[in-house]
Amino acid sequence: MHLLIFDLDGTLIDSRLDLANAVNAARAEFARGPLPNEVIYKYVGNGAPVLIQRAMGPDAQPDEVSAALEFFLDYYGRHALDETKLYPGVAESLDDLRDAGAAMAVLTNKPVRMSRAIVEGLGVASYFRRIYGGNSFEHKKPHRIGIDALRNETGAGPEETWMIGDSYVDIQTARNAEVRSCGVTYGFQPETFHEFPPDLLVNRLEEFAAYLRGAL
Repeated sequence: MHLLIFDLDGTLIDSRLDLANAVNAARAEFARGPLPNEVIYKYVGNGAPVLIQRAMGPDAQPDEVSAALEFFLDYYGRHALDETKLYPGVAESLDDLRDAGAAMAVLTNKPVRMSRAIVEGLGVASYFRRIYGGNSFEHKKPHRIGIDALRNETGAGPEETWMIGDSYVDIQTARNAEVRSCGVTYGFQPETFHEFPPDLLVNRLEEFAAYLRGAL
């Protein structure tokens, strides 16, 4: 059985505008001006605490960062589906991959409750055997613990397992877990693939689905 593990933000969902709005709302709450959206997008991928630490800037005190994180999580939790949508071709690709018999899961550094709410709200939760977030395990990506847990649950071997994502975090996670990786170029940080090249690089998720169907 092939096990396909998907990142969420920048891979399955285009959440950039809702994330940027929530970050800038947190900055405004603490009397800081807005950051350009493109700057915020580059901060995404290592979980909300790192995102807010970066967004608040090096002069922010720890208690201020902690309060900003709390504000961000509350605000984003209420606005996470304002503008967020599936990327083009994602629903069709998930259909194709499920029909091919693949086991699928989500492994993101976003908090798990929020991740599940978004996946359910977009109507694609039924495709995934598991949805794991940044607080599901002791360590976040790029630690291998999430992939190891999913492999243990499904019985998939390393050669049958893929990590699909939009940044170096996902590729490094795959390398750490000794499984294969697929990078998508339409996400938040495709430029990071220059330093961390995936085993397969695609411009749309349908390309990965077609590639995998050919291997099954």
